[in-house]
Amino acid sequence: MKAWDTATAHRNDTATAHRNGTVNAEHGWERFFRYGPYGLLGLSTFVSAVSAPFIMDRADVYATAVLVPVALALQLWWGRVGPMVVPRSRTPQCYYVARTLIAFALTWCNPFFSVYAILGYFDTGRLLPARAVRPGLLVTAVIMAGAQCGSGLPPVSLMNWVAFAALLGLHATLTMVFARIGDREADHARTQVDTIAELESANARLEQALAENAGLHAQLLVQAREAGVADERRRLAAEIHDTLAQGLTGIIAQLQVVTSIGGTDPALARVHLDRAVTLARHSLGEARRSVHDLVPSALEHDDLPGALKRTVADWAERHEVRAEFTVTGAVEPVHDEIAATLLRIAEEALANVGRHAGASRAGVTLSFMGDELTLDVRDDGCGFDPAALPPAGGAGGFGLGGMRARAERIAGTAEVETEPGRGTAVSARVPLVRYGP
Repeated sequence: MKAWDTATAHRNDTATAHRNGTVNAEHGWERFFRYGPYGLLGLSTFVSAVSAPFIMDRADVYATAVLVPVALALQLWWGRVGPMVVPRSRTPQCYYVARTLIAFALTWCNPFFSVYAILGYFDTGRLLPARAVRPGLLVTAVIMAGAQCGSGLPPVSLMNWVAFAALLGLHATLTMVFARIGDREADHARTQVDTIAELESANARLEQALAENAGLHAQLLVQAREAGVADERRRLAAEIHDTLAQGLTGIIAQLQVVTSIGGTDPALARVHLDRAVTLARHSLGEARRSVHDLVPSALEHDDLPGALKRTVADWAERHEVRAEFTVTGAVEPVHDEIAATLLRIAEEALANVGRHAGASRAGVTLSFMGDELTLDVRDDGCGFDPAALPPAGGAGGFGLGGMRARAERIAGTAEVETEPGRGTAVSARVPLVRYGP
C-alpha cells in the first residue's frame, strides 16, 4: 500500500509540474501579447523620431504622425476586445490585417518601424487560420526585408533590390523553419495537454479505486473478525466436545458400573469410583486449558508419541479393550499445534470406538514420513454406513466432522474407511511442521 501511495503521489507531482509549467508559459505569452505591442510601438516611434531628420521627408513625418495614433488606438481597442473574442474568428483576422497594413505603412515611412512590424512573427498562429499562417509570415518577411535592404521601402537602387531579394529569401526561409518548429511545439503542447488530461483521469480512477479498496478493506476486516469469532466458537465447541463431553461420558460409564456392583463388590466399585473422580479432575483441567487455548495436558511433559502412547493405554484400561500404539519412521519434534490436533483426533477416534464400535481390539499408528505425519486409528468393531451418519452438530455431535475440521485447520485431511461388520479405520494426514523457537 505504501508503494502504491508513493507511485500515486509521484504521478500527481508530475502532472502538477507539467500543468504548472504549461500555465506559467501561457501566462508569460499572454502578458507579452497584451503589453508587448505598446512597448514595441513606443520603441520604434522613439527611434524613428530620433532618426527622422536623416531619413524622413516632411510627407513621411506627417504620415507617421497620423499612423502612430491610429496604431495606438487599434491596440487599445484590441486590448479590450481581444480577450473576449473567439480565437481565429473574423475579428482577430481583421485586427491582424489592419495592424500589418499600418506596420507596413510606418516601415515605408521609416525602416525603424520594423521593430513594431516584427509582431507578425509572434502572433500569426494565434490570430489567423492555419491556411493563412504562412502567407501572413511571408508578408512580415517582406516588411522586414524592405526595412533592412539599406534604403527602406521601396528599394531605390539595383543594389538595394538585390539586398532586398536576398534578405527576403533569408526571412522567408527562417519564417518557414520557425513555422515548422512552431507546428512541432504546438503538437508537443497538445501532446502534453493530452498527457496531463490522461494523468488526471488516471489519478481520478486511481483515487476511486483506492476509495473502493478502502471500503473493501473495511469489509474484509469485518468479515475476518466475524470469521475469527465463528472459528473460535467452533474451536471451543470442539474442545468442549473432546474434553467435557468425553469426560462426562466416561464418568457416567464408571458410575453406572459402581451402581451395578456397589452392593456385591465394594472394592471393585471403589476402583471405578476413583476412575470417575480422576476423569472428572482431568476433564475440568482440560476444559480450563481449552478456554485459554493451551496445549492438552498430555503434551506438557511428553512429546507427541509419548502423549499418544499414554492416551491409548488409559483408554484401553478404562474400556477394557486391547489397544496397541506403534510409531514408524524417524521421530522428530513436532509443533505444538500439530501435536495438539493429532492428539485430539486420536482421542475422538478412540472415544467413538469405545461408544459405538463394540471392538475387542484397537490400534493407533503414528507415522513420520518426511514432510508429512499420518495418524491411523483402527478397530475390529461393528463398523457403520458412512452415508447414514447424522449431520455435524446434530445428534451425532462433532465426531467425524470435527476430526476433519481439525485436520483442515492445519492444512491436513482426515478420512474414514468403514462398512458394517468390517471395523473402522480413521486416517489423518497433516504436514510435519517441526518445532521451532
